[in-house]
Amino acid sequence: MKIAILAGDGIGPEVTDEAVNVLTAVAKHRGQTFEYVPLLIGGVAITAHGTPLPEETLQKTLQCDAALLGAVGDNKFNHLPPNERPEAGLLQIRAALGGFANLRPAVAYKALADNSPLRPEITDSVDILFVRELLGGLYFGEPRQWDKATGRAHNTMVYTREEVDRVARIAFDLASRRTKKKITSVDKANVLETSQLWRAVVTEVAKDFPSVTLEHQLVDSMAIHLMTRPRDFDVVLTENLFGDILSDESGVITGSLGMLPSATLGGKVNLYEPVHGSAPDIAGTGKANPIGAILTAALVLRHSGSLEREAAIVEDAVVKTLEAGYRTADIARGGVAGQQTVSTRQMGELILDRVHAELGAAAS
Repeated sequence: MKIAILAGDGIGPEVTDEAVNVLTAVAKHRGQTFEYVPLLIGGVAITAHGTPLPEETLQKTLQCDAALLGAVGDNKFNHLPPNERPEAGLLQIRAALGGFANLRPAVAYKALADNSPLRPEITDSVDILFVRELLGGLYFGEPRQWDKATGRAHNTMVYTREEVDRVARIAFDLASRRTKKKITSVDKANVLETSQLWRAVVTEVAKDFPSVTLEHQLVDSMAIHLMTRPRDFDVVLTENLFGDILSDESGVITGSLGMLPSATLGGKVNLYEPVHGSAPDIAGTGKANPIGAILTAALVLRHSGSLEREAAIVEDAVVKTLEAGYRTADIARGGVAGQQTVSTRQMGELILDRVHAELGAAAS
């Protein structure tokens, strides 16, 4: 594979390095070489080129088989208008690559059961896959404006039948391959016309997947149920804004946003990124959790490399490292016997050692 490396800002380069190390290990064990193309995006791109998404970054990314992004965002650019800030580069590259289905797994690891503020019996065995529509809704709808002179601002939420249909079909296909074979579609159909369209189209698509059970939830009740009965959910299908909020909320289940990976599929080039932000306050301190980025690397292997076995090996290496008691600062609990707090690099190396061991065992 030829992979664009968009490390970005803050902790982005630190966690991306650990993800790349894992990808390289997999390639080596397969007797292959992954080609990495380092490119600028976000604040570092603004500093170097005056724009959060340079044309060179976009064009070279389009020539790759996959794109791995770290994080974007830097407080020193907060004075700029929204369309010129680092985060605008992320929205722009999402739109340009055309990926419309954002997959966000949220898995409750037994080793981290005490990290969630929720009781262990609530989070036990939770395995949710959020499928978030990524190119529609309020984030991309036009017109949009903030008129400071009048003190009035507006955004536009727009969805078409085609946009809902295509993301729903990906969600149903994924659900049909999982154990529970269930989809929870989230909307606000009691108030919003876009949600009424959403519910109608999802219901139609469900007829083509008779093995999958479909239920509908209003977003406000879903926010509650996600915290009180998360084990009831399997694949959660949402529009853009709702998916952004709910998948971040699931960080409460996993114990940290630093544990959450994501993959964006359906476009010219698949885009992969951990869910967490750039966390500029801890950049360079070694406190960042690389697990979200490493699990994102597993998604690269699975969805762009068709390397399901290797992806599962990486995910298993994460589980075993956590079971051995190793923790980064965000998931460490002081005074707990058998736990050891490690740095970003150390956590990456511990997981990498297990990946090497498991790949070797699989080869023999």
